[in-house]
Amino acid sequence: MSYLRVEVPESRRNVKGIMADQETTEWRKEWAQSREELAEALTQLAASHKETEKVVRELGKQLGGLGDKFGSFTEGLALPSMTKILTRDFKMSGIAPRVRVRDNGHSMEVDVLAWSKDPAGDAVVVEVKSHLREEGLEQMRRILREFRDFFPEHANRKLYGILAVVDAPDDLREQVLREGIYLASIHDGQFELQVPQDFKAQAY
Repeated sequence: MSYLRVEVPESRRNVKGIMADQETTEWRKEWAQSREELAEALTQLAASHKETEKVVRELGKQLGGLGDKFGSFTEGLALPSMTKILTRDFKMSGIAPRVRVRDNGHSMEVDVLAWSKDPAGDAVVVEVKSHLREEGLEQMRRILREFRDFFPEHANRKLYGILAVVDAPDDLREQVLREGIYLASIHDGQFELQVPQDFKAQAY
C-alpha cells in the first residue's frame, strides 16, 4: 500500500507558528493582567481589613468607656441613698466611697466602705451593680472572704455585705439573700433595702 504524502508549504507552516506565538503572547498578557488585578484586590482587601480592625478597636474603647461612665453614674446615684441607709439602719459613723488598697502586688477595691466608731463595732461593704450577674455575686463573696487581709485595721469587726443593684434576675436575688447578703434595689430614684422578714444576715 502506498501513502499520499502532502507537503505543507513552508509559508503556511510559518503562519501557524506565528498564530501560535501570538496566542501565547496574548494569553501571557491576560495572565499578567489577571495577576495584577488579583494583587490589587488583595491589597485593597488587606487595607480594608486593617481599617475594619481599627474601627472595631475604637468601638471597643468607646463601649468600654460607656460602661465605665454608666458604672460611675450608678455608683454616684447609689451613694446618697446608701449613706442614708448605712447611717440610719446600720449606725455607721464612717462612710468612704471607692476605697482601694494594695498589698504585695494584689489589690482590693470596694464601692463603699462603712464602719462604726466603736472599735469593736461592725463594718459594711457595699458593691453597686447596674446589672447583677453571677460574677458580680462572686466578686462580693471574694471581698467578704479576703476583706481582713486588705483591711487589718477592721479585723476585729463583724463584716456584712450589701449588693445595691439596678437590675437583677430573680434567681440571683434569691441566691444573694440565701447567702445572708443584704440586697438593695432602686425605687423612685433611690436605693432601698429589700429583704424579707425572715432574712438572716451573714456576718463574716
